[in-house]
Amino acid sequence: MNVDTKRARQSTLSARLRDAGSHLAGFLDYLQVECGLADNTRKAYHRDLARLLAHLDAFGLSGLAEMSAAHIESLLRALAAEGLAEASVARCLAAVRMFCRYLVLYGVLDKDVSAGIGAPKKWRRLPTVLPDDAARKLLAEPNAAEDVHAIRDRAILMLLYATGMRASELVGLKLDDLNFNLGVTRVLGKGAKERVIPVAAEAVEAVGEYLRDYRPLLQNGPTSAMFLSRTGRRMAREDVFRLVRKYVRRTSLRGKISPHTLRHSFATQLLANGADLRSVQEMLGHADVASTQIYTHVDSARLKAIHKRFHPRA
Repeated sequence: MNVDTKRARQSTLSARLRDAGSHLAGFLDYLQVECGLADNTRKAYHRDLARLLAHLDAFGLSGLAEMSAAHIESLLRALAAEGLAEASVARCLAAVRMFCRYLVLYGVLDKDVSAGIGAPKKWRRLPTVLPDDAARKLLAEPNAAEDVHAIRDRAILMLLYATGMRASELVGLKLDDLNFNLGVTRVLGKGAKERVIPVAAEAVEAVGEYLRDYRPLLQNGPTSAMFLSRTGRRMAREDVFRLVRKYVRRTSLRGKISPHTLRHSFATQLLANGADLRSVQEMLGHADVASTQIYTHVDSARLKAIHKRFHPRA
């Protein structure tokens, strides 16, 4: 569902909070134009703030100016009672905080009523990573004898594992983003931030084979998109998730494995083999090195598990 459709849903609010819909629409535009937030982030914030407005409507407020910290805390308690993960509740609070600051900026609120509300404590769960042999088994699974799109699918899996890029970044690639001579690719990440990532020779070869032998069969009109669907359009992020799940089932790998698992595995392999944290941060496109540091804990956990299993005094 697009943002325009979601905005239309605000008309279901009571007449008392009709002004909230227009302020929310302005806030979404502000996130895009002024803050440069990624489209997926804006969509998530819109969902969170739609929950806030529905919650305020149930209180019978006559406008956003009457919103208080108690209303926000009530929303967070309600979300927790629904069973939402702590990370989802924390993201909702982040959206509410940005919205409140926006409302103060435009004179709707006299003060930021969310300022004193503490975020729920989040356990830093270690991301799932694939051992190298399991990753290679997954990459080798696309078979031309069984899958009509095997050449394309193998190129996608190889590129995800070789670069650690997000699924949304992969589907955004254009034909001239991969430099075959230098073995690097240009990636447009969150917030329209551009970065350059080295690409392993094996992945470059797989993409080259796809572009040479199979992409022309998919293309049915002018497009600069690198990866095309069976209908000739640019692939969507959801297409890549379905593709990965398909081959995970084929290989009988256990666990919840997604394109992001390949990203986690990419980062963990780099750090395990001696790459410095700052370089990995740059390749992943993390704004904060703290987001990259989680992978040092992943490798430490792996080493502890090995030690516990094989050391006689563990």
